[in-house]
Amino acid sequence: MTSNKKVFLDINIILDFLEQSRQRHEKTVELIEYLTINNYEICISEDMLTTIYYISKQKTTVLKFLKTIISQWTIFNLGEQVLNCAILAALENDQDLEDLLQCFCAKKNGCSAIITHDKSFYDCGINIFTASEFLQRMKI
Repeated sequence: MTSNKKVFLDINIILDFLEQSRQRHEKTVELIEYLTINNYEICISEDMLTTIYYISKQKTTVLKFLKTIISQWTIFNLGEQVLNCAILAALENDQDLEDLLQCFCAKKNGCSAIITHDKSFYDCGINIFTASEFLQRMKI
């Protein structure tokens, strides 16, 4: 892993963080604390904001969370280039469009890693870690 401290979080990481009932909640809280304390640039794409709100059952909590992260995290626009690359890859490789959008967005914006709990997350040339893997690697 490079010294670039710019990491992109997948939607499932955010949901694991927000919802205490999720299996990986505690590890994800530990991840977010680690990233914050160690001055990582935490990145997501703007389309994730509405998706997180839509999926979550705790609407007020999500809105408060979104209000907070808007001023503290980097939120990327997808843009036409990312949209076109992701759609083409989805058509050619029968892959999940949401993962492709996130991966190409992270790559376009120079992130050194994507953190996800999706075991089949699309590999577009960026290091991919689970929360546990990332923490283990960083705390050596």
